[in-house]
Amino acid sequence: MIGRIAGVILHRAPDHVLIDVRGVGYLVHISERTAASLPPVGQAAALYTELLVREDLLQLFGFTSLLEKEWHRLLTSVQGIGAKASLALLGTLGAEGLARAITLGDWAAVRKAPGIGPKLAQRVVLELKDKAPSVMAMGGALTVDAGAALIEPTEAGAPDLPAAPAPRAAPLSSSAATQSEALSALTNLGYNPSEAAGAVAAAAQAHPDAATAALIRVALRSLAPKE
Repeated sequence: MIGRIAGVILHRAPDHVLIDVRGVGYLVHISERTAASLPPVGQAAALYTELLVREDLLQLFGFTSLLEKEWHRLLTSVQGIGAKASLALLGTLGAEGLARAITLGDWAAVRKAPGIGPKLAQRVVLELKDKAPSVMAMGGALTVDAGAALIEPTEAGAPDLPAAPAPRAAPLSSSAATQSEALSALTNLGYNPSEAAGAVAAAAQAHPDAATAALIRVALRSLAPKE
C-alpha cells in the first residue's frame, strides 16, 4: 500500500499532479481544492495517498490531510460514490464542510458537488450521518498534514533543492481540532454523539471563529430542553 508520496512536482493540472520520487514519476489524482493548495512545478510537495486496485487499473488518489483521506474512505463506501465523485465532494466542500453538511443533514450542500444529484446527495447524508460524529471526534488527530518533502541531491556536489512548505487545504475558520474538542466535551457530559455532533456543527457554522469554550456554550444552549 502506498500511503504517502513526497517529491518534486513535474506537472500539475486541476485534477491530477505528477510527482517525481527519486526518478519515478507518480500520477496522483486530486481534487481542485488540493490542486489549488499545491506549490508550483519544480517545488517539493507531499500528499497522503489511497491506492485503488482493479483488475486492469491502478490509480493513486492524493489528500493533504489524514482527515480528508478518512472522509474519502467513508464516501467511497456509499453506493454510487466512486473515487472521482468523492474528490468532487471534497473539492467542493472540504473535509470540515462535508462533515458539517452531513452532520446537519444538509443534503442540498452535498448536492453542490459536480455530478452529485439530489438522490445521491440524500443517500450520502443518510448513510454517513451516524458515522460523522466519530470522524469529527477524531478530527484533531486526523488533520495532520502530509509534511514537507525531503529532496536529496541526485549527484555528489549537487545543490540541495529547497523543500516547499507542506501543501494545505484551504483553511476553514473553525478548525477540526476545535470542533473535536467541543464534541468530546459534550459526549463526556452524557449527550448522544449524533445530537452533540449536530449541535457542534451548527454552532461552528453560526460562529466560525469561536474557540472551543464558546462552541460548547452555544451547543449546550441548542441542546437544552425547550420549554
